[in-house]
Amino acid sequence: MHIRFDVPADPAYPGRVAAALSAVRLRRFSYIGAVLAAVGVLVFAASRVFGWSDRVSSLCTAMVVAGLLSMLYPPWVRWRARRRSSGYAVEGGYEITDDNILMRSGSESGGIAWDGVTQVRDTPEFWIVFVGRMPATVIPRRLMSAEDAETLRAYLAKRGLLEGR
Repeated sequence: MHIRFDVPADPAYPGRVAAALSAVRLRRFSYIGAVLAAVGVLVFAASRVFGWSDRVSSLCTAMVVAGLLSMLYPPWVRWRARRRSSGYAVEGGYEITDDNILMRSGSESGGIAWDGVTQVRDTPEFWIVFVGRMPATVIPRRLMSAEDAETLRAYLAKRGLLEGR
């Protein structure tokens, strides 16, 4: 397998990459926030039914507010990542072989060996490549030809790396 494609200097592209990578890391904040808010509402309702003190309602209010803030944290981080990274648009490219993924962006280049990749997550725009439990890079599927994308998908499936949406 040898796949090569270029990445144009699109000002929106670095923001989309930053948003995709941060979404993976920040998903747990949404879950924690939803649980906090739900528990706060349930305990508040129970305090009204059972006539518990006003201290309990203050605690419930704090739990609901903390839950809502926790749920709002990931979209805020993604928005900031998109806004801050829009100035980093430079031409680059990918070269994907059986052994590794080589990436270049402007004058910088780097690579990841397939042996170090633990999973690849499929999203609508990218394949997110994980090394260990951390997302290391993305492979932009929309910038590849359909044949190259199918070749890479088959390679990832053969290695057991591809995880669905």
